[in-house]
Amino acid sequence: MKKILLMFVVALACSASASAVVDPNTYEPVNDIKIQNLWLLDREHAGDAFIGLGACNTRARTAVMSNGVVYVPRSEAKAIIIGSDTIAASVIYRFDAKTGEELPELDVTLDGSAYGKFLGVNSIGVDHFGHLWVAPYTSETAQVIPFYSLNGETGELTLITELDKGDVLARTDYYDVMGDITREQAPCNVINAASNAPTVYRWHCDQGGDTWEGGFEGDTYIDIIDFYPETVVQWGTGPYAKFILNPEDESTMYDGELYYIDGFHSMPAIYDISGSLIDDFEDVPADLWPYTGANGVAEFTLEGRNFLVYTKAQYDGLDDKTGFYRACQANICELGDGMSLGGMTKYWQIPADKLGDVSDGGNRIHMFNVEYATEDDAEVIYLFDFKCFNGMGVYKIGTKVGGEEPGPGLKGDVDGNGAVNVSDVTALVNMILGTLPKDEARADVDGNGTVNVSDVTALVNIILGVG
Repeated sequence: MKKILLMFVVALACSASASAVVDPNTYEPVNDIKIQNLWLLDREHAGDAFIGLGACNTRARTAVMSNGVVYVPRSEAKAIIIGSDTIAASVIYRFDAKTGEELPELDVTLDGSAYGKFLGVNSIGVDHFGHLWVAPYTSETAQVIPFYSLNGETGELTLITELDKGDVLARTDYYDVMGDITREQAPCNVINAASNAPTVYRWHCDQGGDTWEGGFEGDTYIDIIDFYPETVVQWGTGPYAKFILNPEDESTMYDGELYYIDGFHSMPAIYDISGSLIDDFEDVPADLWPYTGANGVAEFTLEGRNFLVYTKAQYDGLDDKTGFYRACQANICELGDGMSLGGMTKYWQIPADKLGDVSDGGNRIHMFNVEYATEDDAEVIYLFDFKCFNGMGVYKIGTKVGGEEPGPGLKGDVDGNGAVNVSDVTALVNMILGTLPKDEARADVDGNGTVNVSDVTALVNIILGVG
């Protein structure tokens, strides 16, 4: 019996090694605010567990976290034969946002049939009322962009509208949404920074309305003339525009009159509805400058403080001048007075080492989004971090993250994410093997003063409900 149990433990431990892991880096509190990684699925820390996923693919370019679930859409994921036609259909992979555990995938459908548009789920997001949406890549010859809502339980798409580009046709890759795509609770705005052009597209629909109009005082686009650095004259491939929420005024909260643009060979900059440059990285200390080549930015508020998350680097290796490793990392900074970029203060770089350093073929995008919660009477932020072909993970941020006092907490909760499941076996095995720093308080599950395979046995018994 003992031998059978040991074999079962080893088998379970081996299967657990093919799941999410915990970021082994240490992050010190800043201004009493703490950060804790819940899980990572990436090349650097999870290895084959990430590489073997369907979500690890250059056609799985964007991702989003919504209502406790991570959605990773992949275009042309599998071939489906319909009559005499073969459709390269899209799939959406799903993961538990608290544990990284893979959930059943969704086949993407439109009007009851497999959705097989080229790069058809190139961009995914969630509006401010929890509604998921997707939109495809479009070429410089396409006149309209089909814009869909997504059922996160079935994978079914519903066409919301076709966004007309107007008189200027340019390539579009990634989009952002402000407000409510159903227009029931708020107006809706959609924005896109065009690839290899100085053009920004924007569309608007009033609350309760069905008519989509150009979002620049009736025009669907504007051409930007001011960039940072000043030598830039247009966006590069795969730029990203991100609306800025205005929570101080309910009447204009979702107007989206301010927005970031991160444009491949430019740095994140803030623009207004007229296309004027409002703020940029000119007054930001040089050690906080992002390396160009990857695009991604998001804001959040916590404990009355305003924060910016932005991609620090793509996958270009060690920088000889600074000694910093550039490999799919992001900076989390508190913005300065008046939410200025120039006065921002760095809190952490995530991960402190890297997600990975493998080219995704030039997709450029690095996605972030947040969910807000209240736990132990304190504000908490869940931050989702995704870089195509290199990895993803969720970080928890707040003043009470990890508990008021250090300690093992829930018995068997080796990875410290507040639950006991297979991800704890992964963490424990990695501690025993020396690939994760050993936390004696958490890892000594059987309480005998040592950390070894007997703790794996004890942990499996807890999970099975026999310990």
